[in-house]
Amino acid sequence: MLDIAVIIASTREDGLGATVGRWFLEQTARRADLTVDVIALGRTALPPIQPARSGDTGDEARELAARIDAADGFVVITPEYNHGYPAALKLAIDAVRHEWAAKPVGFVSYGGRSGGLRAVEQLRLVFAELHVVSLRDTVSFHQADGHFDAAGRPVEPDGVNGAAKVMLDQLTWWASTLREGRAARPYVR
Repeated sequence: MLDIAVIIASTREDGLGATVGRWFLEQTARRADLTVDVIALGRTALPPIQPARSGDTGDEARELAARIDAADGFVVITPEYNHGYPAALKLAIDAVRHEWAAKPVGFVSYGGRSGGLRAVEQLRLVFAELHVVSLRDTVSFHQADGHFDAAGRPVEPDGVNGAAKVMLDQLTWWASTLREGRAARPYVR
């Protein structure tokens, strides 16, 4: 079993992020090889904004770091706001350091015309700096409001469910491979 942290970046409780999150968690529930820790940033205590080298990171950062450390890999579900990703996600990423390293991350994004892909491209750069392997294949909802019906189900499930399966297959391969690598030889940054 692999431990995957699914990070829901939107802090809007009843927004589209909750709908996309529910759909994605249904996809992970179909997998017998995964256990999932949902880190919904709208319901997760985040550390106060502080300089990166201030010393004590606080209880919130330590708790988040422990959850990130326990994960073999990550999936970030993110909207795109003004061509970028949410501030709460940046705060959560920066609150944790070494616990991210040598693990894979996949992305599920949503938004307008770009489907959140501009946010994902920025996140790839941020995660590369933390020594995280980002997956090539993503799941993206362009003009996201039109992709879900009133019950929160995808209007055309085959395409998005297939894309989620491809991404999760890649994530499990990388998570298994990197977990074995870290066990055989600790990763040094």
